Amino acid sequence: MAEITRRRTGEFLRELFNILMASPEGLQASAALQALAGRVTLTPYEADSYESGGRRFEKIVRFATVDCVKAGWLVKDKGIWTITDEGREAYRVLPDPEAFYRRACKLYAEWRAAQPDAEVRATGAVEMDVDEPDTSAKLVSVTFEEAEEQAWAEISAYLRAMNPYDFQDLVADLLRAMSYHVTWVSPPGKDGGLDILAWPDALGTRPPRVKVQVKRQQQAVSVDGLRSFMALLGDDDVGLFVCTGGFTRDAESEARTQEKRRVTLIGLEKLFDLWDGHYEKLTDQARRRLPLRSIRFLAPNG
Repeated sequence: MAEITRRRTGEFLRELFNILMASPEGLQASAALQALAGRVTLTPYEADSYESGGRRFEKIVRFATVDCVKAGWLVKDKGIWTITDEGREAYRVLPDPEAFYRRACKLYAEWRAAQPDAEVRATGAVEMDVDEPDTSAKLVSVTFEEAEEQAWAEISAYLRAMNPYDFQDLVADLLRAMSYHVTWVSPPGKDGGLDILAWPDALGTRPPRVKVQVKRQQQAVSVDGLRSFMALLGDDDVGLFVCTGGFTRDAESEARTQEKRRVTLIGLEKLFDLWDGHYEKLTDQARRRLPLRSIRFLAPNG
């Protein structure tokens, strides 16, 4: 008999959802799993580790969340786990842990059946059998997401620890790779809230002029901080506000609803995505500010 039943896995998942629903903007997977471990009493089997490394409890939960992702209940992005509206509704209408997990498995099976050359087999409990094709696909997903989480943790820590002026130069390099013409980068010292000036043409005669403020800080930019920056924008200017700490909800709402001032907010994840997307166009000197190297993983199907 398998050591982990559907009911037990459902109990883990519902408690995980309870934790994540308290963080609407998402939670780091490692933090969510740590919080979950503190709320449940693990059996010796669950607390044991695999020979390949990693506690069995974390593997069981990660394995089961693959069903939740394909069910549309959970979103994973760069190690951040976020519950969707569909996931909240499933949590509400399926209070029984076993029914909750069975529904996730059913939705996963429906997704799997819709994939090209899919071979769906019914799975009982969550004992991992690497000879089971469906189980193997889930293991690929778990391995891939753990690698992605580790990579993003290292990249984000690197950017957050970067010298503020080096980080400012990184943003300027990115704009150049995006075909903007950077005419001014603020030297060390007071900058009056403006760090970079750029234009869409080399002579600076064609609007809009791009004004950039760059902040390498841990805390999110508030709506007051955003308004101070927008006060520097003229009618023909476009504002870019880059901050490693992100932006508060009020600041994001303020940027979205602007009618007279055009401003784009760029947090750490968006900045990295832009850097990665334009990496081939960066100069060798620019790449050294944040060097990337691709590593091939077997990607999950879908």
